[in-house]
Amino acid sequence: MAFRMLILALAPLLAFYLYDRFCHIRLKQYAGFPQLKPSLPWGHLKALHEFIARGKTDRHIDIVFLEIKRHLGNAPLFILDLRPVQYVLCVVGNHEVAEQISKSTKSFPYSMHKSPTMRLYERLLGPRSILTAEAEEWKGLRKRFNPGFAPKHLVTLLPAIMDKAGQFLRNLDRYAASGEAFRLDKLCSNLTFDIIGAVTMGIEFNAQLDEEHQSEFVQLYRELTASYQSGSSSNRSVQWTWLLSPRTALHRRQLDHRIDLLLKKHIQSVFAERQQSESTGSRKDRSVLSLSLQGADDLDSNILDQTCDQLKSFLFAGHDTTSIVLQWAFYELSRTPHVLQAIRDELDGIFGVDSGIGQMRDKLCSSQGEELISRMYYVSAVIKEIMRLYPPSGTARYMSPGSGFTVQLPDDGGTLCLDGMVVYNCETLVHRDEAVYGDTKDDFIPERWLDSNTHRTPPSAWRPFERGPRNCIGQELAMLEARVIIACAVRRYDFSKVGLGAVKRDGQARPELNDKGQYDVESPLYNIMQVTAKPVDGTRMRVSTVGHVGGVSP
Repeated sequence: MAFRMLILALAPLLAFYLYDRFCHIRLKQYAGFPQLKPSLPWGHLKALHEFIARGKTDRHIDIVFLEIKRHLGNAPLFILDLRPVQYVLCVVGNHEVAEQISKSTKSFPYSMHKSPTMRLYERLLGPRSILTAEAEEWKGLRKRFNPGFAPKHLVTLLPAIMDKAGQFLRNLDRYAASGEAFRLDKLCSNLTFDIIGAVTMGIEFNAQLDEEHQSEFVQLYRELTASYQSGSSSNRSVQWTWLLSPRTALHRRQLDHRIDLLLKKHIQSVFAERQQSESTGSRKDRSVLSLSLQGADDLDSNILDQTCDQLKSFLFAGHDTTSIVLQWAFYELSRTPHVLQAIRDELDGIFGVDSGIGQMRDKLCSSQGEELISRMYYVSAVIKEIMRLYPPSGTARYMSPGSGFTVQLPDDGGTLCLDGMVVYNCETLVHRDEAVYGDTKDDFIPERWLDSNTHRTPPSAWRPFERGPRNCIGQELAMLEARVIIACAVRRYDFSKVGLGAVKRDGQARPELNDKGQYDVESPLYNIMQVTAKPVDGTRMRVSTVGHVGGVSP
């Protein structure tokens, strides 16, 4: 009886303690951070849902974060308490803070650790991906694969890039002849998949051909990536796949296993060929894979597994980034006539007014190729502006509680400790920061990146490939691909958006130019989450041939 009375007496005290502790965690633990008004039971889950409901509910979460940032008075960062569904999330939208997250320090020589949420995409990237590896393991991987992505080496692969671009142009010619609408995302992703296969693996995927002529690997990989896109609008659905959709999780595992078998078979073949060619002095393969195996005397299971995972990472990130850049570039050029004319004028000056695709290919694949590409100042400015406005992704980092990782807020805003939370450098927020880009933060203005522009943007305010020691290993390849493909396509084709983002026309079917030099559109095109940020409708287009630039030979 006495024990029961003791329990009854202590129960209110225990309840009060737990309630007080819960209130502290919800309302006081991160009270010093900019944030929406928290709810005791829901944290910021309810407030986040309300922001999502204010617009297109399928829009990319970065767009929602941008709205929250501006609602909070352009805060340099803010937190979202998503417990117990997710970690506490710190969203960074200021370039000075983002730089502190990504830079090397004495205590953290490889910058802040990658977020454990990256493991949700392990089937796509591999468990030992360079994107998720830490410390000395990451350093060794970077050192091993760097030679294959060196600018001087990539220029030697221009013939392979131009060969794949030729099939892309032939596909566009067919759509121009038929006049039918098509999904540009498929054409662009097939093109970049072919390029990344040739450059990183020295293999022909035939991704741009009809399905019956495509490699087995392409079909399996597409099926795997599609499993992450169907009905997935956030990491949360990926996190709970085993519980909510065990069939999908099992299917991914099976696809991943089959992909690994194909990749490892190819790695073993390349290794054997390299061993033989080194003994005879007849080495021909210059792919990233071949260079990464240089100096390896034995292809043990460790190297084989490690190499397989890096190829998966390069294939995913490599084909996805450039494909997204191309889609948005052709879209913005289609509705910004003065930019389209400027880019065509520059290319006419580089290649000659009367040069066709064949002549461009010959020049780019000659000893002049590197110099010609270096003269594409305006093309590069267009690409930089596209990646500013529509970055494919950001970077998520994490430091364990007690690590002592702090950041200094701008304008003497004090310091904040970021331990125990996922920290998201959100490039969309950084790239549209009014403190840096002013009133034109949301406008497409390639000229801001030209040397003639007197307003200098801080280097850390443009970070689509991130910065610091863990910047993207493939950024030079992505920029090279984009410049070459845009250069080949914009002189021959006019693109016209169909559906979302279509140009508005007056009663006489003429486009209406606004005060920013762009055609007004019927409704805005926007990004959604499909692992990375991609146009919602696959960038549906029509295309027509224009001008004096000839087609590509079959």
